[in-house]
Amino acid sequence: MSKTPRITLSEVALAADVSPITVSRALRDPSKVSPEARDRITRAIRELGYVPNPAARALASGRTDIVGVVIPSVSNNVFADVMRGIDEGLQGSPLVVQLGTTRYSPVTEEQLIRVFLSQRPAGLIVAGHDQSPAARALLAGAECPVVQIMEVGPDPIDLAVGLSHFDGARAAAEHLLAQGYRAPAFLGAQMDPRSQRRLAGFRACREAAGLAGGDPVFTTPEPSSVSLGCRLFADLMARLPRTDAVLCNNDDLALGVLFEARRRNIAVPTRLGICGFNDHEMMAAAEPPITSVATDRMAMGRHAVTLIRDRLRGPGAPRGHAVDLGFRLIPRESTRRAG
Repeated sequence: MSKTPRITLSEVALAADVSPITVSRALRDPSKVSPEARDRITRAIRELGYVPNPAARALASGRTDIVGVVIPSVSNNVFADVMRGIDEGLQGSPLVVQLGTTRYSPVTEEQLIRVFLSQRPAGLIVAGHDQSPAARALLAGAECPVVQIMEVGPDPIDLAVGLSHFDGARAAAEHLLAQGYRAPAFLGAQMDPRSQRRLAGFRACREAAGLAGGDPVFTTPEPSSVSLGCRLFADLMARLPRTDAVLCNNDDLALGVLFEARRRNIAVPTRLGICGFNDHEMMAAAEPPITSVATDRMAMGRHAVTLIRDRLRGPGAPRGHAVDLGFRLIPRESTRRAG
């Protein structure tokens, strides 16, 4: 069975009664083509079954229309929200996403970056600021915009969008102290670099407040889950029964703490305060509603795409530019002590 000949860009141009350069322009940036010509080109592409050749495009323009996205996980709701923001930011452009997940492995991250760079992407979006030296060198030499997302740090490779996880956790711990809790503890899972910085913010607050009692920190490298939050809180209470508040490094754990506290008839918030991080929808829906640190993950994705698109149009934000989206502490009943 013979293969059907590949439809060419010139054939699309002939069918749409425009020049090949107009078709090319419509594929790269539809806003530069009149609506009438754009409609004819779209109809011709659909009727002929034209599929652009990314390799040929890369040879002609020096890049493809791919935006590579490297994140640790697709099952974590945090990164699902980021991807929704990226998708929104790409609407109306010819850019498309190619996604890679590292499963929190620096080796896998480096491999994915190499693969993406070999494809001459329009831009790269990578999670975090803690790439291996080899991965960082690859990104520093990339011939495309590189945006590090999820946090802001002192030395972005190129561009950055995020927040200070240290400051967010410190603000949450300060809130617990302001509500009258005097023996707060920290629970953490999947202790990636961002979780480590949240832990550092918690410890900084305790030190500044002069709290005694050692280091009430219970963490595990296990993936986070609600059931894990139950188990960590049970371990915490077995060893430090005087704990009167818990700062969790994410909302899954905070919900688990609430469930375990209810099973043990521990009154929330009078006997125990609970605070999460990220402020997913379930925090407001819980009973009682749980205090959390809100982070705008969708905005991170949108901003990352905007930085790439602006740079492609030129000149865009300078190297070293960072967008700090900040955070909001959302106080709810889980830390609102009577009086």
